[in-house]
Amino acid sequence: MEPGPDQTGILAGYTRRKFIYNVSTAVGAGIVLSSPLMSLAAEPVKKEETYTVKQIMDLFIKDVPGGAMAETVDTLKSGSADTKVTGIVTTMFATIAVIRNAIDLGANFIIAHEPTFYNHEDKTDWLQDDNVYRYKANLLKEHNIAVWRNHDYIHRLVPDGVTMGVLDQLGWQQYADKDLPNLVNVPSGPLKDLIRHTKAKLNIEKVRYIGDPLQKCRRVLLYPGAAGRVTHIEGIEKYKPDVLMVGELSEWETAEYVRDALAKGDNIALVVLGHIASEEPGSEYMLNWLKKNVPGVKATHVPSGHSLTYM
Repeated sequence: MEPGPDQTGILAGYTRRKFIYNVSTAVGAGIVLSSPLMSLAAEPVKKEETYTVKQIMDLFIKDVPGGAMAETVDTLKSGSADTKVTGIVTTMFATIAVIRNAIDLGANFIIAHEPTFYNHEDKTDWLQDDNVYRYKANLLKEHNIAVWRNHDYIHRLVPDGVTMGVLDQLGWQQYADKDLPNLVNVPSGPLKDLIRHTKAKLNIEKVRYIGDPLQKCRRVLLYPGAAGRVTHIEGIEKYKPDVLMVGELSEWETAEYVRDALAKGDNIALVVLGHIASEEPGSEYMLNWLKKNVPGVKATHVPSGHSLTYM
């Protein structure tokens, strides 16, 4: 937090006050920022400081309980940590389309939530002769673009940054449990209305589900992404939700459990949003963090879009 004005005089308070503005936007628009006190100042207003890729990464990691992890997939996938950042793009996947968008925006730093090179650890030894990999890697190198995966760290925020992004987009913040935000008590209504609301807010064309569309639902257990069968099933048993809402699952695991629970007579439904749709709001959360903590660098969210469509 900035210190308050010095009570001994307006001039002393002014010379210590930090004025924050987006230099790139102001210059691009031909705007000159001025102040009626400018002539009284001992020194001119300073421009925003520049940041390297590493400095921005470190700023975010400082907010994470426990700080830097010894083992994580959240590493640079391309570029240098010493690169001075000209602009940032947040996204779920650093797809070729997203990379081209970043180039058009003049951004040389992409913060992605998921892998860049088609496997969790982004190992590329098996891809060295693959034409798609080589095209993508060369495109990043040619334009000097750094890609950082922010997956483990954003999920380790308290509360989880991705979950908070989803709750915000769904308009469910006020309904979330204070101690476990994944547990949401929404206004009671039929499953079909819950699904309709979710599709509209998360921009989903269709979802897969198990359950009676007319089933009354209030208690929702929300697991964005791919939390896995153990988390799904143990969550159902522990929290007794009316609806389990997930990003993705193995059909032969969680889905079969819910089908059997329904046959047993339990009041339960399952809604499968899709991995990208369920976690994209986490990249919006990242965008808002950047605007708050790195205000002098232009940041843009570029949705990677859904990889699969329905016929």
